[in-house]
Amino acid sequence: MFLLAGLGNPGAKYALNRHNVGFMAVDAIAEKNKFPLFRQRFSGLICRDKIESEDVILFKPSGYMNNSGQPLAAVVNFFKLSLSNVWVIHDDLDIELGHVRVKTGGGAGGHNGLKSIDSHIGSDYSRLRIGIGRPPRDTDVSNYVLSDFKANDLPWLENLMPEISGTMPYLLNGDSQAFCNNIVSS
Repeated sequence: MFLLAGLGNPGAKYALNRHNVGFMAVDAIAEKNKFPLFRQRFSGLICRDKIESEDVILFKPSGYMNNSGQPLAAVVNFFKLSLSNVWVIHDDLDIELGHVRVKTGGGAGGHNGLKSIDSHIGSDYSRLRIGIGRPPRDTDVSNYVLSDFKANDLPWLENLMPEISGTMPYLLNGDSQAFCNNIVSS
């Protein structure tokens, strides 16, 4: 069983924020694979179904980004998941806008959602990192990640989400190289 946890902030105010690409990706995965509706549980929104033959839980913590760890830990503990089957999908300032990278373990790199998760379950989970690029000079990082994508970003964003959801079987089968190779914008 796999857990795909998207990070973001709850509510319509944050829906198109750069910080919410994790939520956007999980929503795209749910839609593409015809998962049942999300329901409130574990201080988040959760649903469960299959992607090909793999049992998959999709999860979006309902608290704010900085408090993602406790709800995610509750899901991991309840389902007795190995961290090798936990994928956290999040925004990354250090990756070029619209590019995607995967890695297992490592530091939080200043990402408060990852810091929270690390403090509750450790850092040996896998990460699907979606590049949001660096803010312009003299722009506060917090303001940048909490601002909406610009209109000219929406076409690549609208193409990237179906690519992520369509290539998810590669990640679940342990082939992150094929996953990245099949994402056009990477």
